[in-house]
Amino acid sequence: MLTEKETTNLSKFLSLVLRHKPEEIGITLDEQGWVPVAELLNKLNAYGNNVTLEALEHVVDTNAKKRFAFSDDKLNIRASQGHSVEVELGYAPQTPPDVLYHGTAASSVESIMQNGLEKRSRQHVHLSIDTDTAVNVGGRHGKPVVLTILTGEMHKEGYKFYLSENKVWLTDEVPPQFISQA
Repeated sequence: MLTEKETTNLSKFLSLVLRHKPEEIGITLDEQGWVPVAELLNKLNAYGNNVTLEALEHVVDTNAKKRFAFSDDKLNIRASQGHSVEVELGYAPQTPPDVLYHGTAASSVESIMQNGLEKRSRQHVHLSIDTDTAVNVGGRHGKPVVLTILTGEMHKEGYKFYLSENKVWLTDEVPPQFISQA
């Protein structure tokens, strides 16, 4: 079994290759972000790692943010969201709750309130169902600030929302008029 540190390190590396840089280990994601598990394990181990299927399953099962998912037959794996490489995750548009939250660093609030939330190098803006999650997300880059997003109003105006496998709400942008500080 993996130690906590080994689990964290493998999770971070999987985030890198399944969300941002598959070429780092010579894998190719399909159009929906999937890669065969056997291919991933072969490539990981070709670079001097000793990753077993059990270790991979452990990371997927224990990742607190549920960042990764296996296909139903467990033959493929992908990141649930957060890609900076072009993939079509296949999520159907959903009706969001009236309010969702976005955690950010205090240093970013002024710009966000002026320009809105932009996906930038990612495929979507990420929104949380609760303020605790938003605080954790915002705290990764400094003093956390939670923004309230009026997603019900956005939806009425035609903005699309998607719910990822790990329950993160996704949208293309959030204009400033739909944002307030929580």
